[in-house]
Amino acid sequence: MATSGTSSAPELLVELDRDSKRPLHRQLADGLRDAIRSGRLTAGTRMPSTRVLSADLEVSRRLVVEAYGQLTAEGFLHSHQGGCTRVAAVEAVPTSGTRPDRAHPRFDIDFAPGSPDLASFPRQAWLRAMRQGLAEIESSAFGYVAPHGLPAARAAVADYLQRTRGVVADPRLVVLCSGATQAVALLARCLDGPVATEDPGFWLHRMVLQHNGIDPLPIPVDGNGIDVGALAASGATTALTTPAHQSPTGVVLSAARRTELLEWAQPGRLIVEDDYDAEYRYDRAPVGALQGVAPDRVVYLGSTSKTLAPGLRIGWMVVPAHLIERVRAAKGLADTGSSVMDQIAFSQFLSSGGYDRHLRQMRRRYPARRAALLTALSRHLPQGEVLGAAAGVHLTVRFPAGFPIEELTRHATESRIRLEPLAPCYADPATAPPGLILGYANVTESQIAAGVEQLGRIARHLGAAGP
Repeated sequence: MATSGTSSAPELLVELDRDSKRPLHRQLADGLRDAIRSGRLTAGTRMPSTRVLSADLEVSRRLVVEAYGQLTAEGFLHSHQGGCTRVAAVEAVPTSGTRPDRAHPRFDIDFAPGSPDLASFPRQAWLRAMRQGLAEIESSAFGYVAPHGLPAARAAVADYLQRTRGVVADPRLVVLCSGATQAVALLARCLDGPVATEDPGFWLHRMVLQHNGIDPLPIPVDGNGIDVGALAASGATTALTTPAHQSPTGVVLSAARRTELLEWAQPGRLIVEDDYDAEYRYDRAPVGALQGVAPDRVVYLGSTSKTLAPGLRIGWMVVPAHLIERVRAAKGLADTGSSVMDQIAFSQFLSSGGYDRHLRQMRRRYPARRAALLTALSRHLPQGEVLGAAAGVHLTVRFPAGFPIEELTRHATESRIRLEPLAPCYADPATAPPGLILGYANVTESQIAAGVEQLGRIARHLGAAGP
């Protein structure tokens, strides 16, 4: 426990377990982070100096400097002129007993994939972008405008995609939509001929296609990505793929397969490229978008769901010229256009560099959570094979045949730990190997460690092999 010895800094309750295997600097960072997120340390609070806190905790000053540096990089602390460090404005996570008007969350630890760190949504920067955009936009923008998006917003998205993903993005061929899910639904109304999806693949895309009257053809995925030979034999004329980071296995489409897939997509055939989390990579070089090689044969999809928040419902398509009128018409009939307010804010956020700054901050934060998950899995669930850890905000764990995955998931739910099994990603779930898809962006390192340790205990209780 630490209490500040100065009158200008708060007393801090920080407990360090010197018998724990977890490094002290990580315990300190986790403790301060939890205090900020729970609201015990409020925005603007002046933190003790590194010298004072190190003396209070009886640890080295370097350890405190390292913890402060980590939290500053994550956006929980800010350094100010004069050398003082203050608590940044972040979303407080209510603790038990507060805000009784809200339902208690079902899970204490949520490993569900598909979400970034929601507490890190850049609220102040977004509000500034909204105010600036509203000050500059013409009043006519608040009426019934082009359903495919405001010109300024489409231009900002096009510039970003060209700059960061190598996409050939003419703003006239950009369609803004309510996330990639709506993009798939709109395309389903515009495509001719059979549609193929990866197997395993993102289960929601398969359901969206089925809801729109398309029964997708499952194409197997191996260590090099989608099997183009099987795709060619299927008779499909459209292939929905995730080449940069296959969902859910994490495989990157190999160079040879990229060439084969582009050769397959001759006139009359189409690739739909879902570039869902290409912004995050750790152990490999960046992979450019397929669309940049063949813009006339590829529909490019992206969204802010993995970068800002799924709740924004901001997505985009870059569509070949021969499809653009059909897609625009489908978007108009679906909802007459996405929210103008969100387009204004996002356009300004992109143009001002705010989006790039936010992504850089997240890229500094997620590697530590990924490392915590990998360490915990190797210690508590060593029988699992980890897939897809080189990029993205989730990884897949595949277990040996016979592993009691359903029982593990059920017991985890009873322990208030949310898990997503691998089986729904397969066209025939009965053929799926036992596995989990674990998201790590929206959980803290301490939650990751505690959650996986509990999963290991459950696995041992079920008689699964383990330490």
